[in-house]
Amino acid sequence: QVQLVESGGGLVQAGGSLRLSCAASGGTFSSNSMGWFRQAPGKEREFVAALHWRGSSTHYADAVKDRLTISRDNANNTGYLQMNSLKPADKAVYYCAASTHLLTTMIGLYNYWGQGTQVTVSS
Repeated sequence: QVQLVESGGGLVQAGGSLRLSCAASGGTFSSNSMGWFRQAPGKEREFVAALHWRGSSTHYADAVKDRLTISRDNANNTGYLQMNSLKPADKAVYYCAASTHLLTTMIGLYNYWGQGTQVTVSS
């Protein structure tokens, strides 16, 4: 059973940057693929980025491509989401998730979830 805890959210001006962290414990995080999702008020949770457990392959939603970067440090059981050039549309609660499946964008294939961290972008 993997437990995930996100941190690093906050308030930032448009064009600014944030780095989200996802600390894993209680399981073999290194053998799980990792994903980040977000949920804005009144909207469904949506895929943001995913990273293969080996760290060799990534996939991004079109809305964040070239601005957000997903990475992981398996030695320290930590995942990251570097967020640059943030826009007001990026405002949401961001969730870290782990999947026993290979690289996937499908919410239903993620087995473990964190509690989320709020990201607010002011215009």
